[in-house]
Amino acid sequence: MRTSSRSDVDPFIVMDVMEAARAAEAAGRHVIHMEVGQPGTGAPQAAIRALSAAMEAGPLGYTVALGLPALRARIARLYGEWYNVDLDPARVIVTPGASGGFILAFNALFDSGDRVGIGAPGYPSYRQILKGLGFQPVDLPTADAHRLQPVPSDFAGMDLAGLLVASPANPTGTMLDRPAMAALIEATQGAGASFISDEIYHGIEYEAKAVSALEVSDDVYVINSFSKYFSMTGWRVGWMVVPEDHVRVVERIAQNMFICAPHASQVAALAAMDAGEELEANMDVYRANRALMLDELPRAGFDRIAPPDGAFYVYADVSDLTDNSRAFAAEILDQAGVAVTPGLDFDPVRGHRTLRFSYARSTADIAEGLQRLSDFMAKRR
Repeated sequence: MRTSSRSDVDPFIVMDVMEAARAAEAAGRHVIHMEVGQPGTGAPQAAIRALSAAMEAGPLGYTVALGLPALRARIARLYGEWYNVDLDPARVIVTPGASGGFILAFNALFDSGDRVGIGAPGYPSYRQILKGLGFQPVDLPTADAHRLQPVPSDFAGMDLAGLLVASPANPTGTMLDRPAMAALIEATQGAGASFISDEIYHGIEYEAKAVSALEVSDDVYVINSFSKYFSMTGWRVGWMVVPEDHVRVVERIAQNMFICAPHASQVAALAAMDAGEELEANMDVYRANRALMLDELPRAGFDRIAPPDGAFYVYADVSDLTDNSRAFAAEILDQAGVAVTPGLDFDPVRGHRTLRFSYARSTADIAEGLQRLSDFMAKRR
């Protein structure tokens, strides 16, 4: 049976690395996971208790496509608490993970063949979802001078239908300050293009609070998730905020594509939003892990790095060590028992010279992984 040309998307390399690590563990090896951007903690206990109570109270079925009204209202309140933005809950749409949000946003905003700009390095699934839906992802190579974030000159005159940015970014952890965010929004809107802000790592910041695109403009799409700060990756629940006149557009697509986000996950997500003490304890772990990474990676020999502003990644230039990051990552897994992600996932052109290290796991795991990397590099020299 034939397959569509749209199905010819590249693999998500980090998932291949995870599978290689799983196979090593199945063979009896102990692997330290620095490849996947998944918190080592589970959902907050309040979320689990809330779901248990809801399941005992009665069956969980479909919700309305836009999501539970109480959850939408609580998400809207978050924007007041975090950004001093007065957000109408009617503009909030609960989605099946941030990935579901991207699918909804792309379908709502773009027509077949439209060109959409994404910064490189960047989250690889942006590119593949766009391709799979019949749009044209346009990589915008970013510069070290701009901390690997796009600037208006990167897409001037490129005839884009949209621009997607992420702050804090994956894989770099760098953030856009308010002037930089405003400049991108102004340039995008001035070109008649749509602006999408991926804010999935908001809440995981170190020196300064991340800026939401909603602080600058209402005429934007914002996508977020409960996967990272709220530590609920496997629950597959996220949200998006859209302009008022786009709500019904997205609702119609959501009704047909997804019906709704999982009811159980929405119940848990609502409770998780008020589990501040537990969530901040997770942040203490990330802060400790970040300090370890910034101290120990250079000592091990990975010294071409920039401190991440947010998220839980360090993106390293390893061009002095290899010109094949995928083979180098496989060597590290095989010889050191540490799983890391080759930069080719994030930048198909320049990623053969970079690696991403995640520090989302426990501090003990990160310390052990850094020691293994140090030993590996010492032998490699």
